[in-house]
Amino acid sequence: MQHRIVVLGAGYTGATAAGRIAKRLHREDVSITLVNPEPDFVERVRLHQLAAGQDLRPRPFGEMFAGTGVELKLAKVTAVDVDRKTVAVAASNGHGQEELAYDTLVYALGSGWNDGGVPGAAEHAHELAGRTGALRLRDRLAALDAGRPVLVVGGGLTGLEAATEIAEARPDLDVALAAHGALGDWLSEKGRAHLRKVVDKLGITIHEHTAVDAVAADGVTTADGRTVPADVTVWTTGFAVHPIAQATTLELTDRGQIVVDTTMRSVSHPDVYAVGDAAMAIGPHDKPLRMSCASGVPMAWQAADAIAARLADAKVPQIPLRYFQQCVSLGRKEGLIQFVTADDRTVERALTGRGAALYKELICKGAAWGVANPTAGMPSRRRRVVRQEPPSPARSEAAAEAAV
Repeated sequence: MQHRIVVLGAGYTGATAAGRIAKRLHREDVSITLVNPEPDFVERVRLHQLAAGQDLRPRPFGEMFAGTGVELKLAKVTAVDVDRKTVAVAASNGHGQEELAYDTLVYALGSGWNDGGVPGAAEHAHELAGRTGALRLRDRLAALDAGRPVLVVGGGLTGLEAATEIAEARPDLDVALAAHGALGDWLSEKGRAHLRKVVDKLGITIHEHTAVDAVAADGVTTADGRTVPADVTVWTTGFAVHPIAQATTLELTDRGQIVVDTTMRSVSHPDVYAVGDAAMAIGPHDKPLRMSCASGVPMAWQAADAIAARLADAKVPQIPLRYFQQCVSLGRKEGLIQFVTADDRTVERALTGRGAALYKELICKGAAWGVANPTAGMPSRRRRVVRQEPPSPARSEAAAEAAV
């Protein structure tokens, strides 16, 4: 019988893990099922571009995984039973429920929008955590007349990219950004200076040290009682882990992330691996990895290689989980590459300007290409699964007598 591997979620991490496992093991030894509600790969790191009116290249999974042996099941995960080793799914076409049994599970359901529980955010704010939200924001922005106010809440990477992309695409709008701290306060001096230069050039109003306490249809209320007008509010203050894991017996963190070891294997259920935003993995200097594509892809490599090695009864490799830079697009013409230490601490070195924009574009293209080519540049060697035969009744009885 084939060893059944089920991968939940086909974002950067899930799709990478599925493709890499397929390249590591003989096809006749394993079945690999990739569960995802959509037939196309979503470049999450480009959703601010989609919202600003740009068209993204379609990337159908049918083409990406053609000939690999990875079977795509278009369905939404509704429950996971890690004790029975089953996954309940609902077909994307609405035609019924199904239960999938697995021998090894790769949990890569990632994260979604987090409104932080702020009153009015869920009802009135827009999000960029998924394609549906980005398209909804795109339509809303397209309907705005010149001069109307747009407010991006959140001064992190997503907020900066959203605000600058919208301001560049629609210079006729009054774009503002509300940051909880100072603008780019985690960046180096060079990085902060360039960021300030770009937002000033784009005419973006910055509200620093501003916490938003409530969102309405026509603006927000800040913690200090001010009202900031906005026909459109874009909420980019963070992400929330997919809730499915919280209904399982997996060991989780307080945030709902699955606790894993250095090979991305669940510490409570050894037949479950978790990668990307869904997992709590530890990086250099014992610091948790942040939710990002930069963290998730190496985690997927590690999980895939560990699964293949264990099934082949081979030595499990250790892939370094470290950071090199933080890449920020500031519209299509400007960018910022902030170099960091292995544990994600900012150093003074930074690349700015047009060169940084091109650098970021190469990173984005490389990330998407890597999903379809998960073992590029590595030896192409498929391993055979080593079967662990269950002991016969006679051998089991003999072993029990010997133990007595």
